[in-house]
Amino acid sequence: MRTRLLSEQLIRKRFPHLRYVRVHTHGKNAATIYAWNDDLQLPHKEIRSLKLFASDHLHPYVCFKVKSYNMVQSDRVPQAQELPQSVINSAMSRKLDQDEIVTLINRLFSYGQLTFNRYDSTNAIIHFDFHSTVFVNQIDKELIYHYLCELIPLGSSCEVAFY
Repeated sequence: MRTRLLSEQLIRKRFPHLRYVRVHTHGKNAATIYAWNDDLQLPHKEIRSLKLFASDHLHPYVCFKVKSYNMVQSDRVPQAQELPQSVINSAMSRKLDQDEIVTLINRLFSYGQLTFNRYDSTNAIIHFDFHSTVFVNQIDKELIYHYLCELIPLGSSCEVAFY
């Protein structure tokens, strides 16, 4: 699976002169690459190169747009938050799959059990259920959702039902 973190790493490796890189899912099977070079610019030549790289080397089922990094704020892209190392390691793995995602979340939130419910291919939404014997507070709900968003493929979104 190509996650946001893995995609950003691949872009940085291929384009080491880019100072800022952010990839964000903005819709069903759609993502945007935001980038700037050292001069806080994104020349048209660079936009073309990034689009070509994305179509050839990133998630094959995602349509990528490329924008200047300063568009992050006006496009309301959430700021990258701090993540546990285990989430980072999994998100960077090229072997990440559904079972590893569920196992990781269950390890981080041991008072409950995350299960895959279904995939809505029409809307590119992955549905999960989280069953817990204790009340799940709002902070943990947001953390579970945030971690899942970092672990699922680009171009997809997720929903979690808490029981």
